[in-house]
Amino acid sequence: MGAGKSTVGRLLAVGCGFDFIDSDRELELRAGASIAHMFEVEGEPAFRQRESQLLDELTGRSRLVLATGGGAVLSEHNRTLLRSRGLVIYLQASSEEIARRTRGDVSRPLLQVEDRRARIEQLLAQRGPLYRQTAHLVFRSAVANPRRLVARLLAHPQVAEVIASQGPPGS
Repeated sequence: MGAGKSTVGRLLAVGCGFDFIDSDRELELRAGASIAHMFEVEGEPAFRQRESQLLDELTGRSRLVLATGGGAVLSEHNRTLLRSRGLVIYLQASSEEIARRTRGDVSRPLLQVEDRRARIEQLLAQRGPLYRQTAHLVFRSAVANPRRLVARLLAHPQVAEVIASQGPPGS
């Protein structure tokens, strides 16, 4: 939710030589509708079911950097899938950073409230412990330069180990 998962994920995938998928964008492509529309028409529980099915599929792939939606961790099943099938990196951002990055963004249904900052703080309080529980690594989301953060990620021994274990492209 505004922590830079898609930006950093895309850059990390390039650095690893892996594919990149943003699960929210993939859900929109497959459904032919925006997440906001799915929330409005089907409700959050139906959206979360779609999300879980997609995560089950995508976490079975190798050589993939996956940026999940911010609410993916709400499901214990999703947390287990993510943690057991890959290296999970939590990009931690403050409520101030998230508010700044999502200002004017109408595509986030959970932030379409009068007091956006309070809602962000509420979501972080609810989800933060779940993000930390799921993550193998926690990095502070880069305020100024995502490329610097990606360089730090690529230099981390656990990330390097995952890259090496996946072998060259096409293997």
